[in-house]
Amino acid sequence: MVRARSKATTAARKKRTRKLTKGFRLGRHNLFRMAMTTLIRSRVYAFRDRKTKKRQYRRIWIVRINAACRMRGLRYSEFMHGLQLANVMLDRKSLSETAIHDPAAFDKLVELVKATLAEHAPKKA
Repeated sequence: MVRARSKATTAARKKRTRKLTKGFRLGRHNLFRMAMTTLIRSRVYAFRDRKTKKRQYRRIWIVRINAACRMRGLRYSEFMHGLQLANVMLDRKSLSETAIHDPAAFDKLVELVKATLAEHAPKKA
């Protein structure tokens, strides 16, 4: 009986892998075993860093909002608490963009927050 070989299948698989490792340095794009190892590792990094990217953006937005609030005499935590009390449903990304590109609208938000916080302040006897 003739032995079944799979040269076409194997060649196609290796070709696909080499195409995915285009741009890798030295043997990492050409030597199949090394290319596979590097490809797996690169996909792990890609998965991990997609999550990290989201965290970094959120941190940047918070820093920007905090800076804009401090310029108007309010802390970030007070500002966010006031927005919750005022039922303003804006995410940090849009607040950050508003603070940078539309300071007048952000001023109105700060005024709203200050009024809401004054309204909800505990009454002294």
